[in-house]
Amino acid sequence: MSIGAGIFMIVVGAVLAFAIDPNLGGGVANLDLIGYILIGAGVLVTIIGTAFMFKKRKTTTAVSSSVDNATGERIDRRETISSNPQTPLT
Repeated sequence: MSIGAGIFMIVVGAVLAFAIDPNLGGGVANLDLIGYILIGAGVLVTIIGTAFMFKKRKTTTAVSSSVDNATGERIDRRETISSNPQTPLT
């Protein structure tokens, strides 16, 4: 979501900075400056969104051990929990 919003801000900023004639007599005094600010903010939002997207996944592995009373064998159970919601739990 934030990557798309950043790209949208870059496009709107580029249109304001490069494609609109500032001498049209509109209400805003400096459309170029507003365009450059939007481009900078869009680049920043895109970088932050990319950093969060590629953030390292955190996984936790829990091991529980018990002894089977009937056979006397040790039983180990492993469970891995991932903090990434797209990764299925195993």
